[in-house]
Order: sequence, then C-alpha cells, then structure tokens
Amino acid sequence: MKRYCLILAVSSLLGWATPLLADSVQFDSVSGSIEQPLTDQAGDASKGRLLVLGRQSGLCILCHNGPFPEEHFQGNLAPELSQSASRLTAGQLRAHLVAPQWFNPTTIMPSYLSSDGLIRVSPQYQGKAILVAQDIEDIVAFLLTLKP
Repeated sequence: MKRYCLILAVSSLLGWATPLLADSVQFDSVSGSIEQPLTDQAGDASKGRLLVLGRQSGLCILCHNGPFPEEHFQGNLAPELSQSASRLTAGQLRAHLVAPQWFNPTTIMPSYLSSDGLIRVSPQYQGKAILVAQDIEDIVAFLLTLKP
C-alpha cells in the first residue's frame, strides 16, 4: 500500500493551501485510514464518551445519534455512531475525525484536529483546533466500544 502524508494527500485532493497536520501523521489513501495513533498514550473510552456526548466540546451528537438513551436531543444529519463504529476500523475512525473532507468533500463535519477551513469562528477560538490529538484517541477508543 502506498502511504501519503496527510498533509499532501488531503491538501492536494481538496486544493487546500495550508497543511492540515504534522508530517508525522500518515494517511493511507487506499484504506482511508490513519493507522498509527496520534499520541503515545492509549485512548480512554470514558473520556471519549464524555467528548462524544458533550455539548461544549466534541458536539458529536449535534449531528450524529447513537445508543445513548439518556440524551434526549440527538442529531439526524449524519450516520448513527454505532453503525459507523461497526463497519470502520480504528484507523478509519481516526481518519474520519481528522480528515472528513477526504471521504466527502461537501461534508459539514469539520476536521477536529485542524483549524484550517473553519468559518464563523469566535475570535478566542481562531487558529485553534476543536480537539487535541489525545481527544481524538479517546473518541476512537469509545467508538470502538460501540461495536457489536
């Protein structure tokens, strides 16, 4: 499998002029995945759950829904999270969070690890990514718990 740096693969595909991630993140354009974890620390599924359900941080359930009966207001704009988790590998889940535009150039889902391409951002958040690398790993760990 030929591997491309995410910076080159996604930037060139979408015509973005600015880099999305550091050169060390390897995006596999054949499988659509980032196989290597983004941090040295393993993801924490309980922290990931808080991020997925959080209304102040990840905001995943603004667009997605899932097996969360305690959450009364869940989105219906995007795929159900347990269905996505059941068909995607950890690397593919990671890639969907980091580079959703690679999978669907017209998606409204932002890259959670990049500040590029965000619009209408409050001044105190300009130039900042929505999440940090460890948050991505925590969310991936949680989503993997939703597999049947």
